[in-house]
Amino acid sequence: MFSKKINIWYISSLLISVVVAIPIVTVFSSFFESTGNYSSIIRDTFLYNYIFNSLILLIGVLILTFVIGVGCAYLVSFYQFPGANFFKWALILSFAVPAYIYAYSLTAFFENYGTAFTILKTLFGEGEYNSQIPKFDGMIGAIIAISFSLFGYVYVLTRASFHYQSQNLIELGKNLGFSKQKSFFKIILPSARPAIVAGLSLVAMETLSDFGSVSFFGISTLTTGIYNAWISFDDLALANRLSFYLLIFILGLFVLENLSRKKAQYHSLSRGGFKSKALINLIGTKSFLAISFCSIVFFISFLFPVLQMLYWTIIFPKHLADLNIMELFLNTILLVFLSSIVLISFAFISNYGNRVSKSKFLEILTTFSISGYAIPGIILAVAFITFISWFDNNVISNFGFNTIKSIFIGSVLGLVFVYFIRFYSLASNGIKSGYLKINYSIDESAYLLGYSKFKTFKNIHIPYLKNSILLIGILISIEVIKELPITLIMRPFNFETFATQAYIYASQDLLEAAAAPSLFLILIASFFILITSRYILRD
Repeated sequence: MFSKKINIWYISSLLISVVVAIPIVTVFSSFFESTGNYSSIIRDTFLYNYIFNSLILLIGVLILTFVIGVGCAYLVSFYQFPGANFFKWALILSFAVPAYIYAYSLTAFFENYGTAFTILKTLFGEGEYNSQIPKFDGMIGAIIAISFSLFGYVYVLTRASFHYQSQNLIELGKNLGFSKQKSFFKIILPSARPAIVAGLSLVAMETLSDFGSVSFFGISTLTTGIYNAWISFDDLALANRLSFYLLIFILGLFVLENLSRKKAQYHSLSRGGFKSKALINLIGTKSFLAISFCSIVFFISFLFPVLQMLYWTIIFPKHLADLNIMELFLNTILLVFLSSIVLISFAFISNYGNRVSKSKFLEILTTFSISGYAIPGIILAVAFITFISWFDNNVISNFGFNTIKSIFIGSVLGLVFVYFIRFYSLASNGIKSGYLKINYSIDESAYLLGYSKFKTFKNIHIPYLKNSILLIGILISIEVIKELPITLIMRPFNFETFATQAYIYASQDLLEAAAAPSLFLILIASFFILITSRYILRD
């Protein structure tokens, strides 16, 4: 009886869950291991600075993304003004600009004798303009760069929530004598609270895991501490101990999010069912202000970094000529292709196993296996290296086999492996949402016609889910193209992508050289985002 239950679906889901659990278990277990002398030095000198800077960065980004994301979502959801339909999808292009590339653009424009200086000199002639140009560096620069790169999470989720708010609620506020401002703060905003909290949670996790921008601005956070502990001090135990503190941050965010939603009800209690909103047509000054706000956000979040990178690329054509575009493109596409194939395949196995077995235990395992996205990439990379080193020294060597470090560390295989842990939730949730639309009666009808489970899977499920597969593949592609810390740590020697090449140039203070790979990265990511825009913004 027991043997019948042990099948490939249980085993595959169990393996997926174990793989995802490896970095979490490694981080927690390594906290109790002894570290080098650098550990006490960092604990006594830098640790509190790491934590303090991470907190300040987090608070600043959350405030700014809330204002920008909710503000834009409110305007395009409740009002009609020239360009409103354009801004609905144009604002999501900010997803194409990673925070570290935005940081390069910000510095290149406002630095001494930078682009702003050149513009002023061209317009007004020679002058001491550097003292008049504001400098956006350090913590302020990081907050701006990360916020304008991530506000899209808040914008997309909040806009969707606003779209489904009933006109009945708005009319209720009017009947109670509420002004537009009071209706916004008392009715509209509280109703969208779950979506806003979800968006801010994603922003918070991405902020705490950011490495490229904080490293570029020279801000000591937990992520830079983890990277330096491994690279500079060659102390994996110390890196994992710092990862433990960062992981506690992430887990704390989950707890706060769950507590914020506990016992809360946000559905409409008004009678009469759902009533579509009547968009308010803005004219005059109000229309101008709405257009201005959305235009400024769109310009700052997308056009500004694109134009800055394009400017550097044009005036320094030598760097473009020296860049091996084809090699960088092929490396990037190789990672995109392999990651998409692996992730979608395993997501299919796990979700199909759930469907045919109808096992609660398997469902729990599958749910656990999607937790990897909540773990910062830098933690996953360091923890994976730690585990492989331990497994090699304590298991492989005892059996007399050759080392496996070269297979998994500094290899494409290892890189894709960590991508799998990081982005599995995207693939699994995407396939799961597609399967929810396939009624079980379809499967039963296929079985009555003599179809086997495999034939049903091949001839019915896959064709039905082809749109979901396409969407998942594109979303994974966007994430892989932009991913920096995992790629930077796990990539083979001399294996560069657009992201790592841009970072290498920027870390050497060669911003003009970083422009070309940054521009290509943005353009490729924008292409994928535009393809998925109808899914991201579907009402």
